[in-house]
Parts: sequence; structure tokens; C-alpha cells
Amino acid sequence: MRILPPILICALLWGSAFPCIKLVYLEWEKMGVKAGLTDLWWFAGVRFTLAGAALLLISKQPIKDLRASPLHLVALFALTQTTGQYLFFYLGLSLASGSLGSLMVATGSFWWMLLAPIILRTPWPSRGQWLALLVGAVGVSLATSAPTDGRDFSALGLFCLLASTLMGALGVIIFSKLRPTIGPRAATGSSLFAGGLILLTVGAPAFGHAAELLSPKILALTAWLAFVSASAFTLWNHLSTLHPVNLLASYRFIIPICGVAESLLLIPGEKATWGLLFGGALVIASLLAAQKMTPPAANKSELLNKLPTTKR
Repeated sequence: MRILPPILICALLWGSAFPCIKLVYLEWEKMGVKAGLTDLWWFAGVRFTLAGAALLLISKQPIKDLRASPLHLVALFALTQTTGQYLFFYLGLSLASGSLGSLMVATGSFWWMLLAPIILRTPWPSRGQWLALLVGAVGVSLATSAPTDGRDFSALGLFCLLASTLMGALGVIIFSKLRPTIGPRAATGSSLFAGGLILLTVGAPAFGHAAELLSPKILALTAWLAFVSASAFTLWNHLSTLHPVNLLASYRFIIPICGVAESLLLIPGEKATWGLLFGGALVIASLLAAQKMTPPAANKSELLNKLPTTKR
């Protein structure tokens, strides 16, 4: 019961991000703004730069922690957790429904099962776990068969969402190597701030019509999204220092549930299709089954420590 309340807070915060981003896209449509890729990434850059700056301001000793940490790992953390993850995510969510974007969060744990044997040289998934992965893939296929917002299925949107969760999984691995030298707030703040600046640079052409992109309503949504990033990422990274990561992973299914529920509740025009409900149930069930088949000794926090030490 001690771990469930903070995880539920993270899930509710992250879950609200999906409908809020889609509401920004819908607001642009109402305003007659034809947002291109650079606009999406510039908007993401504003969000994460603000969130990172706020976190760095409330961190105890961010400069000291950063100096004590390998700078190339700090840079890789920012490139994966923020830049890479959200370059794909914002594009993917512009092509897919908010409900599908929420559901794809669950695939982060499947990426872990595939990455751990390659990066950490742990045993490959068992036959049962491979079967769970297959069931999860079927669930994703069903969930995408009937989009909840009535649009045609977008293979590019699905690919971008999957690539986004891959970047997030790599970010977790990199953060594990930074934990001995930097606190969760300083690490998350530097990742969000640096990654946000990169996204602002990538989306630089949008700066010329920033006033058009940031109406009062969108500014309010941006402020909320910045708060979500700062608070949820910090709390989750802090939990990873207190509890085994495989225990946290077993609760990840709460995030897509909250995201789907909040998307259906807040985004006009989205509705629960049979494909989303049945496919989502298969994805979450396969995730729980795969997690239960993971031996207790295969603790992610222990496995991560087996990574080769990087020379400073």
C-alpha cells in the first residue's frame, strides 16, 4: 500500500498528458492553424524546457551533481528520455488517437524484456514470456483495427508511438548508471531542460508564429503539461531509487488504463471501440503474465548494476 498511492499519482498525471496534447491539436484546428512537424516539436520544446528549468531551480545541488556525473551519460539520458522519446511521441500522437497513444505506454515493458538480454546479457524470455509478447502484439493489432477517433489507421503513427516507448526504455537504462552521482530531480531536470532546448532548436521555424501557436488556452495546457513532466518523472525516478524496478514495472499497466480513461473522458469525438477494449485487455493481461513469469532474482535494479562501468 505504500507504493501504490505514488504510482497511482504518476499514472493519473501521465494519463492526463495524452488528452491535453490532443486538446492542443484540436484547439489549433479550431483556430485554423495548420501545425506542421516543426510546430509540434517546438511546442514540445516549450513544455520540457519549462519543466526542466523548474526542476533544476528546486534541486538541492544540481551543478555539483552534474559535475560529478559523466557528461556523456547525462547527454544520452536527455537524448533518449526527452528528445528521442518525444520527437516520436508528438508526431505519433498527431496521427493516432489519444486512447491508442495511452495504450502504447504498456509496450515499454515489452521493450525491456527484449533489451535486457542484449544490453545486460540476462537470459532471453522464456517460452511463456514469448507467448505473452505474441499475445501483446495481437492486442496492439486489435486496438489499432478500429481507431477511437474515427480516422483511418496510421501505420506511421503506430511506429512512432512504439519508437517513443523504445527511447523511454533506453532512458531508464541510462538513468541507472547516473543514480550513484546525481539525484532524481537534478537528473530529470537536466534531461528535460537539455532535451527541451534540442526540441526547440529542431522546431525553430515555428518561432516566427509563436504567438499564434500559444493562445491563452494553449498556454494554460502547456503549463499543466510542464507540471506533469516535472512532477511525474521526478516521482517515478525517485521511486526507482527506493523500490526494485521490476516491482515498479509490474504496476505500469495502471498508466495506460488511466491514459485511456482520461482520453475517452476529455477528448471530444473519441469513443471506446471493441478493438480498443479487447485489444487493450490483451496487452495489459500479457504484460502482467510476462511480469509474473519473471524470476524474483531477475530484479531490474540488480541487473542494471551489471552493466559495464563506463570510463569517465
